[in-house]
Amino acid sequence: MTSASALAPATGHSHIFLGTGHEQNERKTWAVIALCSAMMLVEIIGGSLFGSLALIADGLHMSTHAGAMLIAALAYTYARRHATDARFVFGTGKLGDLAGFTSAIILAMIALLIAYEAIARFLAPVPIHFREAIPIACVGLLVNIISAWVLSGGDHPGHSHTHGHAHEHDHAAHGHDGETRRILIVDGSIELSIDEAEGSPHFRAVLGGAAAGPMASTLELETLREGNKRQRFHFVDRGAYWESREEIPEPHAFGATLRFAGNDYQLIFEEHEHADVPGAAQGSMHRDNNIRSAYIHVLADAAVSVLAITGLVLASTFGWNWMDPLAGIIGALVIANWSYGLMRDAGRILMDMNPDAQLTRRLRQTIECNGDRIVDLHLWRLGPGHLGAVISIATTKPRDCEFYRAQLSHFGLLSHLTIEVIPVAS
Repeated sequence: MTSASALAPATGHSHIFLGTGHEQNERKTWAVIALCSAMMLVEIIGGSLFGSLALIADGLHMSTHAGAMLIAALAYTYARRHATDARFVFGTGKLGDLAGFTSAIILAMIALLIAYEAIARFLAPVPIHFREAIPIACVGLLVNIISAWVLSGGDHPGHSHTHGHAHEHDHAAHGHDGETRRILIVDGSIELSIDEAEGSPHFRAVLGGAAAGPMASTLELETLREGNKRQRFHFVDRGAYWESREEIPEPHAFGATLRFAGNDYQLIFEEHEHADVPGAAQGSMHRDNNIRSAYIHVLADAAVSVLAITGLVLASTFGWNWMDPLAGIIGALVIANWSYGLMRDAGRILMDMNPDAQLTRRLRQTIECNGDRIVDLHLWRLGPGHLGAVISIATTKPRDCEFYRAQLSHFGLLSHLTIEVIPVAS
């Protein structure tokens, strides 16, 4: 006999899984479209007035640039406007990945076209108008540099908690973001955290309900680190909370056994990163593949402009006309490489691949360290900074979903969590 329950508040929850910088990135993308469109009009009109075919051609190229940006901008706008549309079962957070995948295909086609044109010019060289081509390439590079500057900073490490599964804690009191563990006992609770407010990290326990009674003095904790290294911590009453006498050594990643009133509770603490580096340094969890695709498109265009300028200058100075198509082939290879990376990363998300095997292992350890057994576990990305999980747990103990919610509450990325509890005979 089995029983299943969804790990969600009784009042329901929203499915808004957009990244923290969604609206900001949307505005940036529209700004780049406006810049490219203005440049396109200037080049086409100027080329028509002064009879420059090269200027007209670059203006038309700029139109394709604006078109690629338009995919990203429309994806942002549509995802925001339909974020609460019930037809999207898990929200519109993946729309940016779909737009990124589409842009990656367009980039791959552009790489093929550049390579084809470069090979054709190797086989059948054409005369180059250096006086017109070099200034146009320089102007194109300037536009791309400005566009890249506007789009920069689009990957933010944070993520929105506008959904119904709140995982908030009093970080000012606890001092170690994301390290609070809540243990439910009969008619009470214990909130255990790592306090670094005074510089020397200690365990801090806030006891509520029955836990704050006479049995509070029985509180004790033992950590277990790699190499079977154990350390015992004893607690003293500080009034509003209990604090460990012993200081916690680095790193703050270990298993722990909390002993209270004759019962043992197994916990896991993880070392959290607080890097401020943008882009890929934040990992794929928070990466916005839509702004990434727009940024890569701009970088690809800038790389082609740099290579074109280099090839044109060398060809003009030394008569090496073959440098121009060679620069084109190098540019095509660079764009193809970026396109493949974007297509691979966005495709994995669209196909609901497991985004992080290590996180899956940590989830399993957190549940199974209490003597339960996970019989099924699915983890996937819902949007930048948002993960969904479905977990089936077999247990011999009288535990419900609220117990497991408390166990997993420190995994802030789990924006949509469903748990099935399967009672089994002991």
